[in-house]
Amino acid sequence: MVRQISVQDFLGLRATIPVIDVRTPAEFAKGHIPGAFNVPLFSNEERVVVGTLYKQVGREEAILKGLDFVGPKMRLIAEEARRIAAGNEVIVHCWRGGMRSGSVAWLLETTGIKTHTLLKGYKAYRTQAQTTFNKPTEYIVLGGYTGSGKTDILKELRRLNQQVIDLENIAHHKGSSFGAIGEQAQTTNEQFENNLFESMLALQVTEPIWIEDESKSIGKNEIPQQMYETIRSSNVIFVDIPRHIRVERLVKEYATCGAEVLREALKRIERRLGGQNLTRAMKALDEADFHTAADISLTYYDKAYLKGVIQRDKNKVHNLNLEADTPPENAQIILEFAQKKGLWKK
Repeated sequence: MVRQISVQDFLGLRATIPVIDVRTPAEFAKGHIPGAFNVPLFSNEERVVVGTLYKQVGREEAILKGLDFVGPKMRLIAEEARRIAAGNEVIVHCWRGGMRSGSVAWLLETTGIKTHTLLKGYKAYRTQAQTTFNKPTEYIVLGGYTGSGKTDILKELRRLNQQVIDLENIAHHKGSSFGAIGEQAQTTNEQFENNLFESMLALQVTEPIWIEDESKSIGKNEIPQQMYETIRSSNVIFVDIPRHIRVERLVKEYATCGAEVLREALKRIERRLGGQNLTRAMKALDEADFHTAADISLTYYDKAYLKGVIQRDKNKVHNLNLEADTPPENAQIILEFAQKKGLWKK
């Protein structure tokens, strides 16, 4: 007998029971539950045909056409589900927990596979994600100019048993014109939100969460609106590291990426950098003078970042001078500073 489960039960059960998404490959590519297997009931083209029939002719005709498509695939679907199943058990879902997941669940139960369906389907998962993003959350925002090593500091804070959300890691982008260099291809924004939701599930929203100061857009991905507004109104620890040290970090990160890649990144900020600065930076790259090129790029990035900081509540921006690019030591200093300011307690 097929068992319907709520999204709350689903989030627990999926740790031991594999999840099968029976939506089309196109739906799955746009956004899916991390870890789910795509075993589509219809191809992209077949779903269009069935949907058109449903709208133009009626439900019965659409179901009959769907049976034409599914009939020859029933054995393949069952065999794939059996391969995926753990302990002969799976969870199946479609978009709204309707006919597609119900049909596949019936098939799998008929072939002896214990099957659960997600009540209200993938849509319920997405709703739960949005609910999580909208929850009142206490963030401690780690700010600082480009090249301050904020991402590495966050990693060290996590090693110190702090709750951390690494937005740049989830987005596969560092948030600047140079942000995609050395990163995986970015996902759709829907998938970015799903991956962000998954990272938040392991955290206690009643306890402070460390997060890096970001623009709303990180490459082509965007932070959910309510979450972004909460971050913007949160306390910020602004780490101020000397510019020459930040230049050194940028050179280490990007000098091996190739001059042409760096040229393209500089061209994307030409309007904000200014023609003369761009010419100087390009000349520096031609001469393999990466330090000068990095220093010139900071002319724009420091100004842009400072503009964003000024727009915050000045009473919630806490400046902290750091003298070296040593993330383990800096993380400890930041924790002690946060405790002194009453932002974090042991």
